[in-house]
Amino acid sequence: MSKWWRAAAGVFKTAVVTPSSRCFHTIQAIPREISGHRVSVRERSVGRIPAVVFSQSYVQRDPNDPTSITADASVSQKVLLTTERKQIKAILKHVKLPFFCSNTFPLQIRAGSGSSTILETRKVLPIKIHMDEETGKIMNLVFVWAEDGTELKVDVPVVFTGEDVCPGLKKGWFFGSVSCVSIFFSWQTY
Repeated sequence: MSKWWRAAAGVFKTAVVTPSSRCFHTIQAIPREISGHRVSVRERSVGRIPAVVFSQSYVQRDPNDPTSITADASVSQKVLLTTERKQIKAILKHVKLPFFCSNTFPLQIRAGSGSSTILETRKVLPIKIHMDEETGKIMNLVFVWAEDGTELKVDVPVVFTGEDVCPGLKKGWFFGSVSCVSIFFSWQTY
């Protein structure tokens, strides 16, 4: 009996020690003062990616309209940053693209490129990754501040696993996934 408990304890320990699929990466960035097309092109040519961090009161209202980024009456905080392309590619390689925009990451704003002086450290949530359609290169990143206790609306990707071993599918049944769509009705009175 004691051997069985020791064996079970070993299984429980390995289950607890096994790292989860969620890994915490820290995004390091340096501030920039000037925005514009030429500055962004220069940053990309050096191997960096321009990034913008908005406060929650300065976010996109309509996800289908890219011009719907508006500010509330309160003072909004918009921070212009630059990140290293290699670092973002490494994070995207590990986290994968659809899951990148549903995870929060610690953001360290450093004094300069290669500097060890940290100006600010806060959590951010990636909202959008702008990519070139032809080459697939990352053009720029858009983040929002995501401190603990704040409510954010996030699209969460759902992954179905085990379809190949599902007994119902082996018997000939089929699997239909339902996409969630918001439908708005407008009632008219006649």
